Formats: sequence, C-alpha cells, structure tokens
Amino acid sequence: MLAGLMQFALTLLETCRNVLPIAVTIIGFQLLIIRRPIAHPRKILIGFILVLLGIVFFLKGLDMALFPLGKLMAKQLTMPEFLGIEPVVGQVDWRDYAWIYVFSASIGFATALAEPALLAVALKAEKISGGTIRAWGLRFSVAFGVGFGIALGAFRIVTGSEFYLYIIGGYLVVMMQTRFAPKLILGLAYDSGAVTTSMVTVPMITALGLGLAEAVPGRNPLLDGFGLIAFASLFPIIAVLGYAQIAQWINKDKPSSKS
Repeated sequence: MLAGLMQFALTLLETCRNVLPIAVTIIGFQLLIIRRPIAHPRKILIGFILVLLGIVFFLKGLDMALFPLGKLMAKQLTMPEFLGIEPVVGQVDWRDYAWIYVFSASIGFATALAEPALLAVALKAEKISGGTIRAWGLRFSVAFGVGFGIALGAFRIVTGSEFYLYIIGGYLVVMMQTRFAPKLILGLAYDSGAVTTSMVTVPMITALGLGLAEAVPGRNPLLDGFGLIAFASLFPIIAVLGYAQIAQWINKDKPSSKS
C-alpha cells in the first residue's frame, strides 16, 4: 500500500513538472503581455488540480491495464499452440498470423470509433457544414482507415518489411487523392489523421505493437514495435478523402438518373 502511494506521488510530481511550462506560459501571457487579472482564479486552480489528478490516474491505468492487456493479447494470438504450427526461430510465414490481422483491424476500428477527439471533430464538422458532412459517416470512414492501417502495420511487423516503403506509398496515394478530392474536405481529412492519435487509440496501439514485436520470432521491439501510430495517422486521411470522393460521384450521378 505504502509503495503504491509513493509511486502515485512520484507520478504526480512528474506530471506537475511536465504541465508546469504550460501553466507558466498561459499565466505569464495573461499577466505580463495582456496585463489583465486572471478571471475566477479559484475555479482555475481547482480545474488545474483535477487535470493533474486525471492525468496521473490515466497514466497509472495505462501501466496497470492497457499496456499489459495489449501485450497479453499479442502474445496469446501468436502462440504456436493457438496457431497450430511448430515453434520457429527466425523466418515466419505471414499467413499463419491471420488472427493477428483481424484483431489489429478490430481494435483499431473500435478505439478510433470511441475516440473522444474524433467525436468532437465529427459533430463540429456536421454542424458547420449544415449536414453536408455526416458525423457518423466521417467517424466510420476514419475508423475504417485506422483499422486497415493497424492491420497493415501488424503485417509489416510480422513480415519484418521496411517501414518507409509503406509510408512513402501511403503519402503518394494521399497526394493523388488531394488533387481530385473536394476542397471542402481536404483540411478535415488531414486533421482526421491527427485526432485518431489521442488518449484512447495511442496507448492500445502502442501496447499492441510492442507486444507483437516481442512475440513474433526474429523481431526487435525497438526496431519493429513502433510505427503503428504512423499507420493510424496516415490511413484515416486516405479513407476520408476516399469517402468524400465517393460521395461526390454519387451526388453527380443523381441529376442524371432523375432526367
């Protein structure tokens, strides 16, 4: 019990140290540049304390639940007994890890769909566009992109192929899509890649990548375990741009079908 409290206190001190520059910047600009008193200082102080405590509890939750869970799932899904194969050293057959790709796509889709940042952006986009951009359509397209990206990233870890080939190829597709996609969706599509890498998606995907790199024979967690977040940021852009292009084609066909 005492050790747990000490660890909690150390995490709280570390969090305070990390958040302190943000507080100093905001308060410094308020008092020295704008030269106005801080409104409702008591409420701001209480809110600041709650933010610190929330971050600490969130970090402790990651260490106690999400990271071990992600590694455990990756380990269980790659066990030779589960896959029905003989234990191997070195080269592996990517076709034996089909359940890893399914699980990666499922967890990527689910975490993106539950991402609070994505929900906020989707609702704002629907409101500002007057319903032209549907919140659920945007959320599903982003979640589909994340799911596909994480599955492809898991395939890269299993095969040990070069990381840069996927990223360069993906951004070449984005560049071509940007040329033909509606201008209305461009900024939103590029932002969609960033909002997926937030407090729900990142911890689970990071744990999955590290656990998978540790479980697959011949893989190095430091070299192969990271990079899934880049896939989770890239492929939602492709998915949203594709969603906008498909919607544009459908709307273009509607007048001709009526006539």
